[in-house]
Amino acid sequence: MVLIESESDDEISVTQEPKPPLASSSHPITTETKLVDGGDDSDGFETASEREVSDNEGDEIETKQEPMMDASSDDGSKQKEKAMEGANEAKMEGNKLFGNGLYEDALLKYELALHFAQEFTELRSICHSNRAICYLKLGKYIEAVKECTKAIELNPSYIKAFVRRAEANEKLEHFEEALTDLKKIIELDPSNDQARKGIRRLEPLAAAKQEKMKEEAIAKLKEMGNTILGKFGMSIDNFKAVQDPNTGSYSFSYQ
Repeated sequence: MVLIESESDDEISVTQEPKPPLASSSHPITTETKLVDGGDDSDGFETASEREVSDNEGDEIETKQEPMMDASSDDGSKQKEKAMEGANEAKMEGNKLFGNGLYEDALLKYELALHFAQEFTELRSICHSNRAICYLKLGKYIEAVKECTKAIELNPSYIKAFVRRAEANEKLEHFEEALTDLKKIIELDPSNDQARKGIRRLEPLAAAKQEKMKEEAIAKLKEMGNTILGKFGMSIDNFKAVQDPNTGSYSFSYQ
């Protein structure tokens, strides 16, 4: 996986804050976790590299809430406040379901939160990123890429979304795309050494894939050429390609 681990390979600590009074139902239990991407812990879950974090260490779960709006007699403001409450509540329920491993159910709650959060760009970005990690857990990497892209469109400096998209792209063996995201992480966070390690690891994989694709393309062209030339009793092997060292172009001669 691409996903960038913390500076300490086995450190994913979670501390629980005391539960709030029952009357304050709009303020959920929150957790704080050491992040692996160098950002704060306020925008969604974090996955852990299968290679570098053991299964029993789990995933980061946090529940950032959009601040509640001041009460107002204006109907528009009241509707906006109600929508914010609905979005936060749905996202909190999604977080709980995710923590219990119910990823499909969590996806539905995040979708509901997005329905409420039409006017809240940051919250929408977080929900898309949280949907992405659900898809990663479900092995649906194309969907994960799409959700990360939506999150990044809403928040172009969302490091966590770039991390998750890079992970999904690596799973799909889209190494070039994963490298692009890792390089963007370096651009946003120049001190991120883990992103640099990921780049060094993926570059040879990307080069090997490009070489393989090149060989496959040549083989297909050769097969096509032999199909056509075979009608005339010839084959591609009858032609010799010579590259001009000055221009890099090729000339062909029949043998």
